[in-house]
This record gives sequence, structure tokens and C-alpha cells, in this order.
Amino acid sequence: MALRYKIDMLQSLKDAGYSTYRLRVENIFWEATVAQLRNGELVSWDNLGIICELLNCQPGDLLEYIPEL
Repeated sequence: MALRYKIDMLQSLKDAGYSTYRLRVENIFWEATVAQLRNGELVSWDNLGIICELLNCQPGDLLEYIPEL
């Protein structure tokens, strides 16, 4: 199964007022999660739920399925 982000997650969080510094200092995400987002790697469902809450969106707004050939 191939899933990927539709948007630049860190840029969208930054636009919503959540810099990587704020995400770490306020213990919203650990550094490892920030690194996953920076590298375009998928994060856990729990973290995805937090992102949806911060951005006021649904998971389908963030992820897309790419069929494997």
C-alpha cells in the first residue's frame, strides 16, 4: 500500500502557527516525529490525529493513496 502526503506537512503547520520549535517545546511532537514529517515519512495514526486537530482538517485532506503497479 502506498500512501503519501498531499501537502507539505511542516509548512502547513507553520502557516497555522506551529513552528518546529513550538511543536517540540510545547511537547506536541517529539523530535523523531518532526524528523519523520521533514522527510515525508508517514507518522502514527495518533500523530496524524493531532495534525488534523491542529489544522482543523480530515485525514483525507492530508493523505492520498497511490496504487502500486
